[in-house]
Amino acid sequence: MADYNNNKSSSIMESKPLHPLHQIAESPTHKLLLKQWLKEEELILNRISLKETQIDSTRQQITQLYCLFFIFHSTALLLLFSAASHANGPHFCRKSWVPSLCSLLFSMGFIWAIRYKTDVECHVEKMLEREKEDSKLLAKCVEELKKKGIEFDLLKEVDALRRAKSLRVESKPVRKWSTRDFVTLFFFTVSCLVLGLNRVILCS
Repeated sequence: MADYNNNKSSSIMESKPLHPLHQIAESPTHKLLLKQWLKEEELILNRISLKETQIDSTRQQITQLYCLFFIFHSTALLLLFSAASHANGPHFCRKSWVPSLCSLLFSMGFIWAIRYKTDVECHVEKMLEREKEDSKLLAKCVEELKKKGIEFDLLKEVDALRRAKSLRVESKPVRKWSTRDFVTLFFFTVSCLVLGLNRVILCS
């Protein structure tokens, strides 16, 4: 009777399926794949953190350029007004092209720098979006592997992951005008107004 009970309990233990994680631990292929995916997931998270830091730094630089643009033109206009109020009007009017040219060159330099930094910000944001999508796809695959164990079809699931990455398309509609274009147009308009103010100050 005791032997029968022992045999029955041992057969029940043998028939009970192993936990998926135990199955993965006993399968070298699945174990290696899980390790690789976990390592890749960690690398992606590090890249996401790095890109977020880069975006914050770029935005701070853009804000500094905005401030410098207005500080430069405000200071230049105040100096011109002060100089024009204590000097001969016609002489200053004839030479008004000099400060106007300097103002134009500095304005174009600032506008180019702002445009360049906003392009960098946009590029890094797109890369960050892709990294986040990759992280979601990989996390889903890791979860499926842990859930299914050795029932996880390596060829099918890995191929599906690669296909999802390669066929990924942007769902955002293409816009003719972006925020960067309006920012560039705004600063160009301000630069033109400053040129007009230079002429008014020196020739009035």
